Amino acid sequence: MTNSTDDQPIIELVNLIKTYGLLPVLRKINLQIFRGEFVALLGPNGSGKSTTLRLLTGLTRPTAGRILVGGWEVPGEVAAVRAQIGLVSHKSLLYENLTARENLNFFGSLYNIPRNKLKEQIDHILEQVNLADRGNDLVRTYSRGMQQRLSIARALLHGPHVLLFDEPYTGLDQSAAATLDGLLQNARQAHHTIILATHQLNR
Repeated sequence: MTNSTDDQPIIELVNLIKTYGLLPVLRKINLQIFRGEFVALLGPNGSGKSTTLRLLTGLTRPTAGRILVGGWEVPGEVAAVRAQIGLVSHKSLLYENLTARENLNFFGSLYNIPRNKLKEQIDHILEQVNLADRGNDLVRTYSRGMQQRLSIARALLHGPHVLLFDEPYTGLDQSAAATLDGLLQNARQAHHTIILATHQLNR
């Protein structure tokens, strides 16, 4: 549940500044993103794309300015903000010595998904990312593309309104990248708000 309505931006950055010591990374960024929009952050490595996503998730604090997600403010209401967000990055953020189902069970418990609903939700999400037949296999046996699909399953598990993709195509072959394209399209059709940070202008 969000603290905003459809006619209000689901994400709002107001005069956002981030510096590391004397190094400015973001300088007075103002941005409004509305529910269901797909926004690409394009730029070379080091241009502040990943920093912006880290700020949205509360993993780092702004030097100045305001960040609101679903009407909740970062960092003061970061727990409510994180409940609205699913993050997929070039790092899988998965436990390789657990199976796909064990990973999703673990992350589902972190989001307090009731156990009587979690199994059904995991079954559905594994079908959605075409991993139902590999759900009981250890993640370390997965290809890079399969791990990325499971990362998307993890990000979708708690039903977030906002999906953040941080360089998700890194290390994917052509077939896995095409699969990711399809999953992104499905997420867009499901009316998720999507922010994709990439330096690959052809994506």
